[in-house]
Amino acid sequence: MNILCPTSMSYSYSIFVLLIFSRFFVNPSLSDPRITHPTFICSNRTASIPERESFIANFVATMLTATRLVATQRYAAVANGTGNTTVYTFGECMKDLSQTDCNLCFARCKTLVQMCNPFSRGRRGGRLFLDGCYVRYDDYSFFNETLDVQDTTVCETQDFVGNHTVFAANVKVLVRNLSVEAPKKDNFFVGFVNKGNITVYGLAQCWESVSGSACEDCLAKAVSNIGSCTPKEEGRVLNAGCYMRYSTQNFYYNSSDLVGGHNHENLSAITLAVTTSAFALVLIITTVVFIARKNVSRKRKGRKQLGGLLSSLYKSKLNFSYESLEKATNYFHNSNKLGQGGSGSVYKGILPDGKVVAIKRLFFKNPQWVDDFFNEVNLISGINHKNLVKQLGCSITGPESLLVYEYVPNQSLHDHFSVKENLRLLRWDVRFKIILGTAEGLAYLHEESNLRIIHRDIKLSNILLDGDFEPKIADFGLARLFPGDKTHISTEIAGTLFGIFMEWVSYVKLLIQS
Repeated sequence: MNILCPTSMSYSYSIFVLLIFSRFFVNPSLSDPRITHPTFICSNRTASIPERESFIANFVATMLTATRLVATQRYAAVANGTGNTTVYTFGECMKDLSQTDCNLCFARCKTLVQMCNPFSRGRRGGRLFLDGCYVRYDDYSFFNETLDVQDTTVCETQDFVGNHTVFAANVKVLVRNLSVEAPKKDNFFVGFVNKGNITVYGLAQCWESVSGSACEDCLAKAVSNIGSCTPKEEGRVLNAGCYMRYSTQNFYYNSSDLVGGHNHENLSAITLAVTTSAFALVLIITTVVFIARKNVSRKRKGRKQLGGLLSSLYKSKLNFSYESLEKATNYFHNSNKLGQGGSGSVYKGILPDGKVVAIKRLFFKNPQWVDDFFNEVNLISGINHKNLVKQLGCSITGPESLLVYEYVPNQSLHDHFSVKENLRLLRWDVRFKIILGTAEGLAYLHEESNLRIIHRDIKLSNILLDGDFEPKIADFGLARLFPGDKTHISTEIAGTLFGIFMEWVSYVKLLIQS
């Protein structure tokens, strides 16, 4: 699918104008942004064709935001999107670069990382290391990663000419010093060792999202790996959380390096960086325009399908805007994830008024059943029992369906019986109270509520515990809430031995009461 289609004439003309502008009107600084020695690490995972358009849009959005952040604070950690199409992007410059060189290096980085084919193949992840900066995008939150299986060591081909023993000893001392000093000094350190008339220069930097002991661990691993490069004149370790380099040439900046000009090769590199960044800018702008127009068209079509439901939905107290729920969960960050079941993932959220809620992202989304879905939510929200989790509302106008529940703080029976950390064992009197409370909730669903709901999936993870360890049954309405084409949900035999036992207890309780 060709996603760049304003018109070939206008597109080519725009690129031509920007290239001319960058060549004659941009005043390049006399510097070296170190845009050399690119190293690519591309993921083999690809977005499916239905997901690809959203994934590309989120990739472009994160790159635009990252560009603004790098230009102001020299690093960026950005996430955009929801579900399987979320894109996480990180970028950072080496701390010895000037801001101008940082901007030029990152512009080059953004252009080259597209070699991982996020556009044409929908590759879900890619990294690019330059000697002056770094960029990575992926489909999961990797910001706190320090080491992973794709870390690599790059050694130059040219051997050092001279005493290899002294050279190797100098490299060993240098990189050990770098690994010790960098965590102490804002995750960055440069230096050199000169012994036996052999000088070796080095630089170590941990990324802004990695600090403390994590930085130390990353650089310690770098030290153990970079030793394999000697007696090569130059070596680099490219880890998920840090970068280390040694060389026989002084490549980093200090106060003396920043005085004076550089050679013609560096100026050519600057010109190349500016022109390629201009090309990347046109590419990104045209992509954004195309996707934005397509999204507007899709939203119009969706609103037409919803018809008169929207007006009543917006007036309903059950309606939550997708954006407010997304922000409440910090954009469904993993740190807020409470658990996952067969129908969706549950996240803790804090609403603008300070109320804590649980938000479930359902795995299904079908415009044809949205009317029935809202009506079912309307019915089930009227069910009120001390042993049932209260359903507060839903969101059906966003890219996915969300259900909003009251937040139950003491987690689930599954968490307690799996001996999860920081959870105390339940006393037998508490267990007895939980059994009776669960039976009362089921009895209410079976005989007392107007809807006569058979849960069919009672299990430890669906019994939640409130602050007083009073049990609350969760997901009791999901069998009714599934779309009509998922008929197996409401006809197939389901449940666990625990669920069968609790259903039996509820019926015994009804018989005793009658």
